[in-house]
Amino acid sequence: LICKNRLRRKSTCTAYHIIKCIGLFGVPELSSPAGFKVAQQKALRKTELLVATACSNPPGALTVETFDQLSDSLCKVADLADFVKVGHPDPAFRKAAEKACINIGTAVEKLNTNVDLCMSLKKLLENKEVLETLDPDTRKVAELLMFDFEISGVHLDESKRGKAVSLNVNLLDLNNEFLNGSLLPNRIEKKALPEHIRHLFSIDGKSIQIGSLHADSPNELVREAAYKIFLYPNSSLLHCLDDLLACRNELAKLVGYETFAHRALKRTMVETPETVMKFLELLTVKLSDRTAKDFNLMRDMKMKMNSRRDSENKWLSVYVFVCRYNIDSSLYSPYFSLGACMGGLNMLFSQLLGVSFQNEQPMAGEVWSEDVRKLAVFHETEGLLGYIYCDFFRRPDKPHQDCHFTIQGGRLKEDGEYQHPLVVLMLSLPPPTHSTPTLLTPGMMENLFHEMGHAMHSMLGRTRYQHVTGTRCSTDFAEVPSVLMEFFATDHQVVRKFARHYQTGQPLPKTLLSCLCESKRICGAADTQLQIFYAALDQVYHGKPQNRSTTDILKEMQEKFYGLPYVPNTAWQLRFSHLIGYGAKYYSYLMSRAIASMIWRQCFQKDPFNREMGERYRREMLAHGGIKEPMLMVQGCQVWGPHDFVSALCG
Repeated sequence: LICKNRLRRKSTCTAYHIIKCIGLFGVPELSSPAGFKVAQQKALRKTELLVATACSNPPGALTVETFDQLSDSLCKVADLADFVKVGHPDPAFRKAAEKACINIGTAVEKLNTNVDLCMSLKKLLENKEVLETLDPDTRKVAELLMFDFEISGVHLDESKRGKAVSLNVNLLDLNNEFLNGSLLPNRIEKKALPEHIRHLFSIDGKSIQIGSLHADSPNELVREAAYKIFLYPNSSLLHCLDDLLACRNELAKLVGYETFAHRALKRTMVETPETVMKFLELLTVKLSDRTAKDFNLMRDMKMKMNSRRDSENKWLSVYVFVCRYNIDSSLYSPYFSLGACMGGLNMLFSQLLGVSFQNEQPMAGEVWSEDVRKLAVFHETEGLLGYIYCDFFRRPDKPHQDCHFTIQGGRLKEDGEYQHPLVVLMLSLPPPTHSTPTLLTPGMMENLFHEMGHAMHSMLGRTRYQHVTGTRCSTDFAEVPSVLMEFFATDHQVVRKFARHYQTGQPLPKTLLSCLCESKRICGAADTQLQIFYAALDQVYHGKPQNRSTTDILKEMQEKFYGLPYVPNTAWQLRFSHLIGYGAKYYSYLMSRAIASMIWRQCFQKDPFNREMGERYRREMLAHGGIKEPMLMVQGCQVWGPHDFVSALCG
């Protein structure tokens, strides 16, 4: 039952009701913040009816279908609210959505410990005669639903089940508090910064807001100031993180697991935290020589760029980005207009998968900002696949984070029609001006391709059940389609097809194209080692409790897995927002990169537009969502086995 994935002008609805407002995403109730309460009440009433149906019907396929309807009803509110609480420009909408998330989340946790509901599913799974009549997908979904019950503590006595629900509800609040805090900028008085760099930050009266590391700034002082200020410890958020980790550990032990990591990794590709740590340690050993060379390159770069000749190694981490993107973005951006990049994606998907985008005018009130664009996704023979809402441009109070949100999962409805998936892609691109279109840096272009990989997974993962549709799959596989798109974004055969100067129409010069494609190889080992450090830190945070601060743990893990010294009076872990959605699973990015690398080399490196390979990729991977075991999908694309994951990342 668990939902697995979870502006310039305020609204296009007017007080004069000249145009009927259909509500956000076409949900009639959501024409105002108060509508969230109506929508959740409607979903909860439907839930009661579906629970009664599931508990009263004899075991069979209808049992699973009823469970999926139940999941769909709750996820339609929870997933939509999950986006609105961070993405809507109106604080009233954000607050209402946040309340809806907590209320629906509480209902879900209660359902996950509902013994009668669980028994209706258990009767199905224990009835061999009935099981034999079920198709493989229905049987698989039944098993996944039962697993959700088991890790939620349905097997406990009544008092302990109540405790499990209480802990889960507490986690909803802690997750929300930490996530919001991790995304907030830090403020400092203007006079605390040298005058000549103040204009490079966001100025708000007498203070300066710093909401990122500014790692792509060519100014060394800007990067250092941003690092120290953005990562400055917040005592309240440190306590929140402590409480969050303690609560997760208590819940895991209550429901029968050694640690939260053991609970989180059950039914993933790796299964146990011990396997994750072996993977990370082996990677570290294999990369050690190359990482050392990268650090030397970074030191050389630092000495060339650093007028103060500061020889301390602690600032080398900033130079991972500088070295990897040691190219002048201003030379590239004119060739990467948003229109050119979207055209490139359209061309790529059309040739590979027979899929194309069409702009569609949203109805009044359907979107939350006038610059949001709605794309209909069509297949050349299958017709409409779904919709992508593109929330691409910066605005006040919008998180500086590139994300994919599932709003509605695809599923086969009771009337035989297919429920089309709805997703939002949220980026932080500069808006166009009266004379210039939106121009992307190479990093922005790569991020656009990455997030569009998630969107295609959602569009093409057309399963019968929404519980396993699109990106609702094992976390350590969910990033494969998006990471694979990064390989397309930096392949010379692809880039040369769409990169055109927005004024002259001239293609990106070959010298610039060559430098761009080569830049991905520079400091690749150091960058991978940084991800290993993040993944190892995540594992230790979610392992056995340690009687020391999260900052002390970070210092130790940074020294062991990254080698560069900790910068005093910083708390990077408070910006580690992935601790919420990827708790104990951050290693998934490395695992997904390994699989994506193997798919790229085996299927697309020679010909990134190969339709036969594109169709195989869809058929063997994208189409299954979470219904098929990830390793079987990998084998279906005829790439190497899991023993070569380390080699794929070190190659």
